[in-house]
Amino acid sequence: MEKYIINGNNQLSGEIKVAGAKNLALKIFPATILSDQPCLIKNVPEIEDTLRLWEIMEDLGVKIEKNQTGQYTVSTKNITKTELNNELVKKLRASIMLAGPMLARFGQVTLAHPGGCIIGKRPIDLFLEGFKKLGAEMIDNGETYTLKADKLIGNKIILPQISVTVTENLMMAATLAQGTTQIKNAAMEPEIKALADYLNQQGAKITGAGTPEITIEGVEKLNAGEFKIIPDRIETGTFTILGLITNSNIKITDCQPEHIENLLYSLKKANAQLEIGSDYIITKPSKLIATNIITHEYPGFPTDLQAPFTVLMTQAKGLSLIHETIFDGRLFYTDILNQMGANIIMCDPHRIVIQGPTQLYGRNVVSPDLRAGIALVLAALAAQGTTVIENIYQINRGYENITERLQKLGADIKQINQ
Repeated sequence: MEKYIINGNNQLSGEIKVAGAKNLALKIFPATILSDQPCLIKNVPEIEDTLRLWEIMEDLGVKIEKNQTGQYTVSTKNITKTELNNELVKKLRASIMLAGPMLARFGQVTLAHPGGCIIGKRPIDLFLEGFKKLGAEMIDNGETYTLKADKLIGNKIILPQISVTVTENLMMAATLAQGTTQIKNAAMEPEIKALADYLNQQGAKITGAGTPEITIEGVEKLNAGEFKIIPDRIETGTFTILGLITNSNIKITDCQPEHIENLLYSLKKANAQLEIGSDYIITKPSKLIATNIITHEYPGFPTDLQAPFTVLMTQAKGLSLIHETIFDGRLFYTDILNQMGANIIMCDPHRIVIQGPTQLYGRNVVSPDLRAGIALVLAALAAQGTTVIENIYQINRGYENITERLQKLGADIKQINQ
């Protein structure tokens, strides 16, 4: 079993480069299916989730070739089937992103209910209803769903709740639909705008991406070319918190600070000392004060940074209220932080109160999911003594070569296999 061993309570220094956005890579690769021409994708994060996605795509007949680190050529002209491998799909939530492109190009797709992190209810009803609005027929085969449509037809789709992946999936499907599609109450994340930029670059006609209303004029076909994935904003935020929680001067490079403005606002309220440039952030030792946050869809405070921010607040003076509004069950990791010395009270499944600062101590712990897992790494780096973190597969799903990158900053962390 793979695990991290971390000796904490050390100051770090140096530079750490932000990788390409995980939550864009997992959409750009499926988007290549919309065209039968090859596409070169740059700044690809080489993480477990992308590897699992490639397995599913290659099983369909897609050819993915590595040109150099972070650069891949994708050829989809030889796709031989429309049924996704059930066992592979169950391992990856993002496998659902293949549904829209496959349906749009081939008129049919069959897939099992996707897997991924266990962080509360994540149904696929919104996907299925959206595809039905575009004219698809849905057949429930018990263990799998089959979507069929001779030709998708543009329509007005009002999402009952904001969803990033539903917005992206319907936007991709609608690019090859007949007529005009409007998506209202759309998600506004930077990754959605970047996905639209990619599709438009290949010949799609999409306007409004990054706003609550997206309009897609369907086209007959898409071309292909090359595209560079934007920096990962969650990694940017995580590394900023890393510098603060270890009282370190570190420089986060190759990032886009405007994509984490809500986090930076909250950090400044917490008296964090930061230097912010157009493509970098420098952290400085800071005397932190307690600050409340409420997670919300973009441009609100990102739910994926809630756990790292919670760890940071264990080192801030005063009482902090953390209100998680996006996912059920995403605060249960705080029991582990209490075992490490934190003083956190769970008010209900969506709210916690943190009394800080408290000294954290190394413990043997298990990572419950991706974002809580990286939060435990941050806690371990700030803690006295040695922490052993198991189930690190979850962390490696989203952070590329994280041990090597942290070691270059001076962190005492190693990964072992037993």
